[in-house]
Amino acid sequence: MRKTSVYLDDADARRLARLARQEGTSQAAVLRKALRSYVAVPAAGRAFALDGAGEGPGGSVADLEERELLEGFGE
Repeated sequence: MRKTSVYLDDADARRLARLARQEGTSQAAVLRKALRSYVAVPAAGRAFALDGAGEGPGGSVADLEERELLEGFGE
């Protein structure tokens, strides 16, 4: 077994001490148990609402005729 140091803020230190008392074991045993039960959540691919929004013919809306822009408007 290897010795290591862990820095905890006051709230976490109190929580660790309380858990050790409740379980009737050492703080080190609580930490080891927590580490063994830890399962990392794999980083999922991120989906963005605007993904692909820049794709297209590359023209400008300013190049479209007004009738084309207003087609279907108000229906």
